[in-house]
Amino acid sequence: MHERLTRALQTWRDWQVEGLQAAPRPLRPLGCGLNNHSYLVASGSQRFALRLAGKKLAANPAWQCTEWQALALAHRAGLAPAPRHLDTNAGVLVCDYLSPDANVAENLTTVGALLRRIHALPQLTPGPTLAARCEAAASAVRYAQPGTWQQLQALAARVGPLLTRLEDTGPQGLCHNDLLRANRVTSGGELWAIDWEYAATGPVWFDLAAVCAGDELDSPARRALLTGYLGTAPAAPDWQRLNLFECGYRYLELLWHIETATDPAAASLVEKQSRLAQCIDATDAH
Repeated sequence: MHERLTRALQTWRDWQVEGLQAAPRPLRPLGCGLNNHSYLVASGSQRFALRLAGKKLAANPAWQCTEWQALALAHRAGLAPAPRHLDTNAGVLVCDYLSPDANVAENLTTVGALLRRIHALPQLTPGPTLAARCEAAASAVRYAQPGTWQQLQALAARVGPLLTRLEDTGPQGLCHNDLLRANRVTSGGELWAIDWEYAATGPVWFDLAAVCAGDELDSPARRALLTGYLGTAPAAPDWQRLNLFECGYRYLELLWHIETATDPAAASLVEKQSRLAQCIDATDAH
């Protein structure tokens, strides 16, 4: 990884940055996820976030290009940091680094408003449908962990009919698709969206469900999020759409957890299955 970072820093003359006089130096890791590695790097007073793509993202240059396009659109709208460099062959993305404000309590109404502005951006190439993403993840689990898949078949059978309804439910727009707490930062008094790896045109209610389920928001927080997004208090059909998309998100999250974890904790799997089952029950009740 050190050699890869060194090679990425050596491309600094190709970065779209005015006045960059010297090669940036690494300061510290920004995060080491299951797929990608990010670093804070600096040249003089300028700071950047440099991401080295993991195998899955590095093998998909089209995903990287879509992310770059989404970042550029969002930056021009004041929603994301400026993208500075993309090398799809090396799997390198460089953006401005946004220094987080200290001691800021997040307002979920503001998060909802941020999502509304993201969804108003020009649309890009549609990504795979949620049903297709789930099927790809399910196939990987069936192949690699047939015993675990056997345990999931009852849930999979229940969620399958719901997935077919999702793509035609609600409007489409440019979606971030992963705007969880870790991918939101308040800097300079403004809320920004970072890490646009999964950005694509798709159903906007998936974005809302991802925040609610991914951050495990309670009922008041969900109401604040939807109120900020809709500009008014959510009505019964809004809650029903949210719950439907939460089923899809939780199923995809469960499959992704099984697929990527080398040894998924049994307790975590049971909890995720239970929450998915509760979502399906709530949807069936409507």
